[in-house]
Amino acid sequence: MPPFRSPMAIDAFAPAKINLTLHVTGERADGYHLLDSLVAFADVGDRISLRPSAALSLQVTGPEAAGVPVDDSNLALKAARFFGAGGGAIALEKNLPAAAGIGGGSSDAAAVLRAFSDMTGREIPAGASALGADVPVCLRAGAVRMAGIGDLLSPVPPLPPLWCVLVNPRLVVATPDVFRALAQKANPPMPEAIPAFATAPALGAWLKGQRNDLEHTAIRLQPRIAVVLNTLATLPGAMLHRMSGSGATCFALFADDAAARAAATRLSHEFPGWWVRAAALS
Repeated sequence: MPPFRSPMAIDAFAPAKINLTLHVTGERADGYHLLDSLVAFADVGDRISLRPSAALSLQVTGPEAAGVPVDDSNLALKAARFFGAGGGAIALEKNLPAAAGIGGGSSDAAAVLRAFSDMTGREIPAGASALGADVPVCLRAGAVRMAGIGDLLSPVPPLPPLWCVLVNPRLVVATPDVFRALAQKANPPMPEAIPAFATAPALGAWLKGQRNDLEHTAIRLQPRIAVVLNTLATLPGAMLHRMSGSGATCFALFADDAAARAAATRLSHEFPGWWVRAAALS
């Protein structure tokens, strides 16, 4: 690997990935599922700091660090090895819950790839999907249409100003279990063209006609997800409530920041055991 360009630390943000829609459109012969999803990213997430070091290492801190591995099973280290890094001290501040349907591990991997690229001047190698289906979209870290098995990314019109409340009831939902239990795997995709939306309410109205095809199956496996969704439906100003990814994180969308923050404050008081964050989406 080329030497580090700078002795300074490189910081990278790993934002939460939100599936505003998630249509399951088929299953390949090799078992991979075909998707059609409108993806956005929140301004809350994990943080990566990379410093030059002769040896490759990973340190995990932060409020969600408990139980996060620091060995080669962690996608952050896998990403460093994929990049070809012979050394580097990676510090991961874990703020997103693990296995939560918001792409935390994949976003961490993408942030590590960006950090090594910035520090060395090398381009990120092709084939990052080998690290996980969500890594390519997390490298984009902005609103995009994700299709195929996560490898087909196409631009969408910029989203209007949009805010959300993210809620995880401290449930772990294994993505393979949800896909395995999914009864209907060939569903309609989103419309061929995603229109431009002038306002958040216009986007919210369009999203109501779309789906997360994993939601009902995830609820069967973890019924408390329904409790979260029913609670989000009662929030003043909420335009839409839905599960993200394979769960268990759910979201409600808002047209203004103040309503989202008020909702997050209310939920944090009423459900102190839940992970709750207000965020802007883009």
